[in-house]
Amino acid sequence: MSNEPIHFTVEKRILVAMRKTLSSVVRDVTPTSSALKSPLSDATVEDIKMCFGLIAAREQELAKEAGVEIKERPKYPDEPTKSNVVSLDSLKSTTHKDS
Repeated sequence: MSNEPIHFTVEKRILVAMRKTLSSVVRDVTPTSSALKSPLSDATVEDIKMCFGLIAAREQELAKEAGVEIKERPKYPDEPTKSNVVSLDSLKSTTHKDS
């Protein structure tokens, strides 16, 4: 990132701010009950989806120009983990003798 042109880093910061602000607005107007109707029209929802898509596409373009591979994907709490944690205690020998 230190060898990227300045406009890339500024543009990345703008894109992150836009994505965060847009997602905050969506969260704020989303009804907490499934019985309530969203205050957003279907056209507005589609426009918001298009904005998220454009932001993601530009972030990918910037990463490609910088030679960085983006592997970020959403992580969900109920998603199984791909790594296994092994306790170091299980690796200790129970019959270890000092020489």
